[in-house]
Amino acid sequence: MQVSNRDIAEQLIKLADLLELEDENPFRIRAYRNAARIIRSYPKNFDEMVEAGEDLTQIRNIGDTLSKKITEIVQTGKISLLGRLEKEIPHDLEVMLKIPGLGPNRVRRLHEILHINTLHDLETALKKGEIERVKGFGPKLIQTITDGLRQKRYETHRYRLYDVLPVAQALAEELRRVERVDRLEIAGSIRRRRDTVKDIDIIAACFSGSPLMDRFISHQDVKRVVMEGPTRSSIILKNGFQVDLRVVPPNDFGAALQHFTGSRAHNIALRKMAVKRGIKINEYGIFHLDKRIGGEKESDVYEILKMQYIEPELRENHGEIAFALRHSLPRLIEYGDIRGDLHIHTTCSDGNATLKEMAEAAMMLGYEYIAVTDHTKHLTIAHGQDEERVLQELEMIDRLNATLKDFTILKSAEVDILADGTLDLPRSVLEKLDLVVGAVHYKFNLSKKEQTKRILKAMENPYFNILSHPTGRLIGLREPYEVDMDAIIKSAKELGCILELNAQPDRLDLDDTYCKAAKDAGVRVALSSDAHSVNDLHYISNGISQARRGWLEKEDVVNTLPLNQFRKLLRR
Repeated sequence: MQVSNRDIAEQLIKLADLLELEDENPFRIRAYRNAARIIRSYPKNFDEMVEAGEDLTQIRNIGDTLSKKITEIVQTGKISLLGRLEKEIPHDLEVMLKIPGLGPNRVRRLHEILHINTLHDLETALKKGEIERVKGFGPKLIQTITDGLRQKRYETHRYRLYDVLPVAQALAEELRRVERVDRLEIAGSIRRRRDTVKDIDIIAACFSGSPLMDRFISHQDVKRVVMEGPTRSSIILKNGFQVDLRVVPPNDFGAALQHFTGSRAHNIALRKMAVKRGIKINEYGIFHLDKRIGGEKESDVYEILKMQYIEPELRENHGEIAFALRHSLPRLIEYGDIRGDLHIHTTCSDGNATLKEMAEAAMMLGYEYIAVTDHTKHLTIAHGQDEERVLQELEMIDRLNATLKDFTILKSAEVDILADGTLDLPRSVLEKLDLVVGAVHYKFNLSKKEQTKRILKAMENPYFNILSHPTGRLIGLREPYEVDMDAIIKSAKELGCILELNAQPDRLDLDDTYCKAAKDAGVRVALSSDAHSVNDLHYISNGISQARRGWLEKEDVVNTLPLNQFRKLLRR
């Protein structure tokens, strides 16, 4: 089996996690995480590059040590150092990393301070209230850990949509080519574009005699067949993902697709409404007095109930049915609406491409502008820039802009919000920027009151424009910090500030709930990639999915505006 870029990246991330448990050098750990990010989005397959004897060190930020690790994975299937660490580190400590709220740093501190080595140790410490003595473990975090442990969340691990979606799409594309397959679509939470998913659901309509099910259970990437049948089978892939395939007759495909797309709450609400009208809706079709009246097309479900078609991203029973009955659902934002990217890093801080390379890549995507937002001095681990280096980069931008036609690089910076709410650059530099993107990068453990006060003070700075990744979450790695988002949204409206939807796969921050809250309050959103390489610019598609789940329309997102209109919006 070919080793995919995703497989290589996952091993490097796991190695970084275990090294962090060992309290290894943070720069070494960061190097592995950065390499994983580069590899995941790299356009060429590293497996093929190694086999061709290409020099991997020619790739920015891939040095000799990382090159050897990547080659080792391709040639042997695993990093020997990772294998050694897995033997040395208690297995339950590794399992704890899957519990919400417990990243490598927190697991290590519990291990060092409270000598927690097993899940039983953790459960006992929670019951005795011992974890409260560890700095940074507040009531909300402890409750999150308690819930995760009680619900055995470490056994039902959810994966990032970004990791699962390409696997599902490749498998679906392959299965569509099987003989006598009429239609085949991905369903479930992937189709609704939830930020994390548990498994892959595929619905297929086949004509009689199709070998689809046999091809499915004998696929080259199958590790184990969980169950096998003529209309439903379930497999575990070699990468650990579970895939469920359901086969229906062509006339039932629309009803089945709608049913297995979900969500459960959305479907229950629809069916209750249908029953009141004497209609029965299920995965086999739509019926009135036992007479079949539809089900071949998914839209039949909504048309028969005399409502507007509801896009999959909205099907969460969060008010979409009432809007559909009034035919007043939002016209959701689309990829082609984006005119620029407002959060991009270059080699001036921790990016992997030069200013010119990022600009050229953005132009290839059809953008009209980008904002270069390299880090500032407080974030030393990301090579943050002091005042002098920021000014030097602004001069570089001016020189490059003079050579560009119908494209503009906006002068910006991702400025650290310091603990007291001040910004990491003086006014003399801030006033030279086209826009200021402010972000919290440290002291995540402040109380809700302190964290909110810190951010509100930063937003009051007259040069502040966009609040980046507002809740600070890292999906599966770090819970959001304690902050009063209602107060943040209210202040953003009053001050004319913009909230960012950061499309980096680990973040997707704002989440869909806060996106809708911002929209309802009349607060505009910046949909940005947080790109650290030219390939990361494509992260914007993740943000589009999240924005659609949050009911956002083109008008709600500032970087759908032409540049001249966007500049006017920045004037506070």
